[in-house]
Amino acid sequence: MINNENILNKLQEENIDSMLVFKPENIKYMSNFFPSSFSYIIIKDKPILYVSSLDKETAQKESEIEIRELLSKDELRKEFQGNTAVEETLDLRMANTITEDISKLNISNVILESRAIKTKEEIEKIKKSIKIAEKSIKEIDFTGTEKEAAASLEYNMMKNGSIKPAFDTIVASGTKSSSPHSVSTNDRVSTPIVVDWGARYDHYCSDITRTFIESERQEEIWNIVREAQQEGIKTVGENVKLSDVDNACREVITEYGYGEYFIHSTGHGFGLEIHEAPNVSFNSEGYLKENMIVTVEPGIYIPGEFGVRIEDDVLVKKQGKVLTSIDKKLDFTL
Repeated sequence: MINNENILNKLQEENIDSMLVFKPENIKYMSNFFPSSFSYIIIKDKPILYVSSLDKETAQKESEIEIRELLSKDELRKEFQGNTAVEETLDLRMANTITEDISKLNISNVILESRAIKTKEEIEKIKKSIKIAEKSIKEIDFTGTEKEAAASLEYNMMKNGSIKPAFDTIVASGTKSSSPHSVSTNDRVSTPIVVDWGARYDHYCSDITRTFIESERQEEIWNIVREAQQEGIKTVGENVKLSDVDNACREVITEYGYGEYFIHSTGHGFGLEIHEAPNVSFNSEGYLKENMIVTVEPGIYIPGEFGVRIEDDVLVKKQGKVLTSIDKKLDFTL
């Protein structure tokens, strides 16, 4: 269970008297219940979850904090006295519901900051999500189209225990692999094949990328990316600068003459969302902290030719602990 006392204490440190929590992932984080309809948490002396009748039965089974029915607009406004905080993502319409003067509202990121450090229970859920994703790709036939392979992978993850994919599965082959966020098409699969996929176990994500290669040229680039990733993973550890991890990967790729083709950051945190703090980039400020989980995913993308990316999920301890265990190279038959 999440220690909500830490969040309450941080809000007190920020001189916040009350806070409205509206983001579904933050509701799940604080209550263990993920809403399917309009819900919110009001934090004052303690967090209280307010749900609609549509979610009431499920919330009663899953929520670890007190549940109440939704308040009217007038009742809701009365709950917020003194310094009131909201999430950065709260939309204007909801902000106007709790106050006529939204300029008086404070923005607090205490929940997002807390979510960056995973609890023991969260780490176990992410590990289960990774196992589902790894098991599912081993059963995929890559002899059809990109869309067929992606759909089969998502189906297998659901069959193996995922509530839904962590994000839209990417199967990008041939020249389309040179785009990091390529959309799977009805084209028949060709090499190389970049597969970026992840499961969700109890709403907690996994995020893995493997590149299937065939030619000597593809293997040359694959080996560079693999060496870069190894250096990045070796750099991960408690109190290490975020930018140092990115630099470790980027320096290897640059030394081989492909620096201009590494066009994204080295990694990111994830958990209830596929992209969470911290961002592992060359210009990131801050440090890795114990029990953060980040991706390390360098890549080389040569326009008009092909791309290679290798991505693993790493738990921050004194030294980084790689949670993904599936082979870096996977055999396939076209």
